[in-house]
Amino acid sequence: MSIRSEFIWMDGAMVPFDQATTHVLSHTLHYGLGAFEGIRAYTQPDGSAGIWRLDEHLERMLDTMKILRMQHGWKHADLKQACVDIMRVNKFESAYLRPLSWVGMGRMGLGARDNPIHVAVAAWPWGAYLGEEGLEKGVNLRTSSYARNHPNAVMSRAKVSGHYVNSLIARYEANDDGFDEALMLDFNGYVAEGTGENVFVARGDSVRTAPTANILPGITRDTMITMLRAEGIRVKESFFARDTFYVADEAWMCGTAAEVTPIRSLDRRVIGDDGTPGPLTRKLQALYGDAVRGRVPAYAHHITVVPRD
Repeated sequence: MSIRSEFIWMDGAMVPFDQATTHVLSHTLHYGLGAFEGIRAYTQPDGSAGIWRLDEHLERMLDTMKILRMQHGWKHADLKQACVDIMRVNKFESAYLRPLSWVGMGRMGLGARDNPIHVAVAAWPWGAYLGEEGLEKGVNLRTSSYARNHPNAVMSRAKVSGHYVNSLIARYEANDDGFDEALMLDFNGYVAEGTGENVFVARGDSVRTAPTANILPGITRDTMITMLRAEGIRVKESFFARDTFYVADEAWMCGTAAEVTPIRSLDRRVIGDDGTPGPLTRKLQALYGDAVRGRVPAYAHHITVVPRD
């Protein structure tokens, strides 16, 4: 699916797609110091576009920029309007949005501090991140040989462009070995997350997920916990080993891109009796799918509706 659109919002202006460029000597291109978000918008019952949990995503991006000491003058309201506008001018009813901030051209070297800070927002139609078959039947994971970034080496709470080199090499390894995705462990060998998703494991009457000390605190993860607790299901945020998956009743990954994707197997151990998505996973898939599309009143406050022209 093409990532092309008519316009990209860039530093406060709508720029035609092919003109939304930056210089090869931009600082972030060399050193990876940048902040970004992934946000989805879904078609609502009246045919309008609704952006899911936009405020929380932008708050996290601004937090990331603060952690990285990227000095800028953009306000939350500015970026929110940019996201609404990019949907409107491109006439999208559903899309994936990518706000991005990077350090531009100026001084080079690790000590550069006064280069301009740029911000852009792009959007494009994007289907199932791990494939339609993955959403329907589940995905096969392998435990990565690469450990998740140490929280004292990088800031786990920040969604930093350069952090994703760790994810990329793990994903490449898993795909090259015939798996759909990787499960990453932390520096102590406990379960952390996927390369771009948080993970949940269910057994009996409780669900487990890794604590936010060693992962990116996902916004979809937060939605999952809220939904589970609303259903009266106990959620434990605690450290656990990968063999918890081997004996689980069911397991799933979640994220803005991945949405709710069942896990069929880990390290060639089938999850549950036969690897088919379990009833809780299916229930959450359906509830999440309805909520983001404006069909669940209890979650309607999470949707920012894009006004029609």
